[in-house]
Amino acid sequence: MDYKKSKAPLSTVTRNLNDMDRLTDNIYESVVIASRRANQISVALKQELNRKLEEFASYTDNLEEVFENPEQIEISKYFERLPKPTLVALEELQNDEIYFRINETPVLEEETN
Repeated sequence: MDYKKSKAPLSTVTRNLNDMDRLTDNIYESVVIASRRANQISVALKQELNRKLEEFASYTDNLEEVFENPEQIEISKYFERLPKPTLVALEELQNDEIYFRINETPVLEEETN
């Protein structure tokens, strides 16, 4: 998914808890699913930002020479204006765009003697 074209809100919105647990019937499982997806999105965005900023990296030993590159600043500002990964993940969860699998371990009953 292209996170830059996401229709996720840019600020915090109030969510209906009944809508959030619609897929899992458990609000806590829904929160865990959204948080793991948000972590995936965050890592992907950070890698993309680092790749783009790597083009502007200068490896000089002189600390006195610090250059402000306008293109580098614009790239950073662009990524700051994107919706936060948590909001994108919640939007994906609400629109059924997240595939998840819940591994349930059977509860072993103790033998009664």
